[in-house]
Amino acid sequence: MLCQHQPACPTAEDTDREAARVTAAHPEQGWSLLCNGVIFFEDTGELLPDCSVIEPHRGPAQHVLVEAA
Repeated sequence: MLCQHQPACPTAEDTDREAARVTAAHPEQGWSLLCNGVIFFEDTGELLPDCSVIEPHRGPAQHVLVEAA
């Protein structure tokens, strides 16, 4: 595990993996390396340390959707 923060950032296997701290940002190239080893792309796609790919998943998070009254 790369993260040395206390409390520790989410691991690459956690569903909230994107909440880990950025260790290297390359906005001109459209990606950032997170301290859990995940490469996070500006289109919301991800490359995990085990070389798994998470397809881009733009749109509002399900937990913030509010039904109109």
